[in-house]
Amino acid sequence: MILVRDLAFRTLSIPELIIPTGHTALIGPNGSGKTTLLQVLAGVLKPEKGALQINGKRPGGCRIGFVNEYPDRNLLFSRVSDEIASPLRFSRLPCSEISRNVELALERAGIVHLIHRPIHTLSGGEKTLVALLAATIHSPEVLILDEFDSHLDERAVAAAEQLIRASGAASVLRCTQDMEAALRSKTVVALFSGRVRASGNPVDVFSALSGTCYVPFGWRVH
Repeated sequence: MILVRDLAFRTLSIPELIIPTGHTALIGPNGSGKTTLLQVLAGVLKPEKGALQINGKRPGGCRIGFVNEYPDRNLLFSRVSDEIASPLRFSRLPCSEISRNVELALERAGIVHLIHRPIHTLSGGEKTLVALLAATIHSPEVLILDEFDSHLDERAVAAAEQLIRASGAASVLRCTQDMEAALRSKTVVALFSGRVRASGNPVDVFSALSGTCYVPFGWRVH
């Protein structure tokens, strides 16, 4: 469970937000603070005010995987193998174990042929899959995804969804503009102008957003 209290940072003003375990969709207009909220939860940004807990711990006290929208901003190393191995190296695992885990991860994703490739030679979709592998190879408790699939083709999206399911993350928090995908989530959080307009199960949230463009298409034609 993710608990946010009295959060004030940039455009965000959130007195309280409770996100249960499971898959959660974060929706709302551009500029509403969705990326900022995800970066705060991932520990990338430190808020000016507020308390954050993830499974009873601070963001820095649990394993979090984070992938943002732009592939090049996710990657820190020059080679695919080094990028995917980086979380395991930070955990100081034996080199032989790290190498084997990297190979297995690439095999599961169907991109083992990229293992020795320089990052700059990859396509945007390949970079995103590599970033997702790096975010999930250490079995995160929470996986945070900021519209990471907006540049992926159908095949890459299918591969990415398989990696997400295999990650074992108890909580997956995904920012998306796909309201049909949001409808399939356990929880939906709607953020408008830095404030939570509605949160809870999809039916209740989309009912509260009736009349806006932030509802599944089928809701607009009835």
